[in-house]
Amino acid sequence: MRRPVALRLQAALGTLALAAAAGVVLTMPEAAAAAGGATGYATQNGGTTGGAGGQTVRATTGTAIHQALCGRASSSTPITIEVEGTINHGNTSQVSGDSCSTAADKIELKQVSNITIVGVGGGAVFDQLGIHIRDSSNIVIQNVTVRNVKKSGSPTSNGGDAIGMESDVRNVWVDHSTLEASGGESEGYDGLFDMKDNTQYVTLSYSVLRNSGRGGLIGSSESDRSNGYITFHHNLYENIDSRTPLLRGGIAHMYNNHYKSLNESGINSRAGAKAKVDNNYFEDSKDVLGTFYTDQAGTWQVSGNIYDNVTWSEPGEDNNPAGPDPKSNTTVSVPYSFTLDAASCVPSVVSATAGANKGLKVSDGSCTPQSPDPTDPTDPDPTDPDPTDPTDPDPTDPPSGTNLSLTAGADGSSKASGTSYGNVRDGDLATYWSPAGTTGSISVKWSSATTVSKINIREAAGSQGAIGSYRVLNHATGAVLASGSGAGVIGFSPVSLEKITFQITGASGTPRIAEFETYAG
Repeated sequence: MRRPVALRLQAALGTLALAAAAGVVLTMPEAAAAAGGATGYATQNGGTTGGAGGQTVRATTGTAIHQALCGRASSSTPITIEVEGTINHGNTSQVSGDSCSTAADKIELKQVSNITIVGVGGGAVFDQLGIHIRDSSNIVIQNVTVRNVKKSGSPTSNGGDAIGMESDVRNVWVDHSTLEASGGESEGYDGLFDMKDNTQYVTLSYSVLRNSGRGGLIGSSESDRSNGYITFHHNLYENIDSRTPLLRGGIAHMYNNHYKSLNESGINSRAGAKAKVDNNYFEDSKDVLGTFYTDQAGTWQVSGNIYDNVTWSEPGEDNNPAGPDPKSNTTVSVPYSFTLDAASCVPSVVSATAGANKGLKVSDGSCTPQSPDPTDPTDPDPTDPDPTDPTDPDPTDPPSGTNLSLTAGADGSSKASGTSYGNVRDGDLATYWSPAGTTGSISVKWSSATTVSKINIREAAGSQGAIGSYRVLNHATGAVLASGSGAGVIGFSPVSLEKITFQITGASGTPRIAEFETYAG
């Protein structure tokens, strides 16, 4: 068992990027899994944490969702809204307030930030009612079903998009959700997951998109090229005519998705776009990758994909399919770390993990679905040295060498009342920093790149054992250097960076960090 150690917040405590979407309802599996945090491009540009650290409320109607938004102190006050039941036109009204701008025909997240909407209990179904995100940032949507949203016929909502984003949207993570329609444009439906007019840093993960004419677009026209930095992973696209997605300009990363029954075309990279397409499984489909319906070409980098019963059309003036033997015609690098499942197991892994009400299971690259981390602080830390190896250090023993935090800087926000970065004294376990909630992040930063391979986290006197699950991050890239549970000495491969972040993603009480030491070896 890992022995909790007290720790120290050197002069180097840092940026409070609150961990994702758990709120205070830690007994619910939905909340526990959300604490794992966003993935892909949603980890960039400061990260995506939603309403973590704020109030948690329960809503069973669309009106109650709007009331929760409008009842905040400001449009940026963090809030987690737990949704249970069916949300529809009959129970969704416009609500007014200084911290919101809502509408009666959709769930409106307009000119707001720091919000989590998570389905709990028996599930959350948005029936014929779309979710509209406009001029907003730091939004998490998890474990919900959005179905049969129409742009024509009756009733109409959100331009026919299940989830639509537009106008300077930043940092959205949609996870373990089900987006579905019952036909195409002729039946009144539009896209399931649309982004346009300067929408960036979005991840769609472990979700199901099905039975629609259009999966989704990134960019509303060939000239709308301000969108991008989008990640799609471990999603199921099934019985979709086209747009999985349509990408105009910008960069998108698709990995470990299962594409099944794409009837006309799939990933449509055009107008100068770049698509990175890794270890996906394409099945019983047509023209799954290329540039289609335009003479303004896009590009792609392909690796490890499986094409199972995929047919390809002949190239033409407005069509440039990547197959029948897809080759890369560009290179794309992504700034975050990710672990690939083998393409051969993608159908089984995605089937067991993707969609709402699946227990929020995820994959760790082993082709075996994993249940959410229970964030038990007594669990062994998988990143700790093997206790049977006599050469490994005891996690309660401080590392040897110079503590690099002594010459580092500190910044941060969302401190709990009565705690301060500046008041923490080296070696004094009675002084500490605490997050505003049960989760949060603290960073050490230097003016130039510094090599670090080990940190020592010590909790304040009397609060040992409060820290549950954690991640250690390269703040600049979002790369996960280590993860586990409990405080103490944490080792990882040496890395050169200017800021290192200790992110608390689960706790059994209010964490109190007295010391955050950093070492080169």
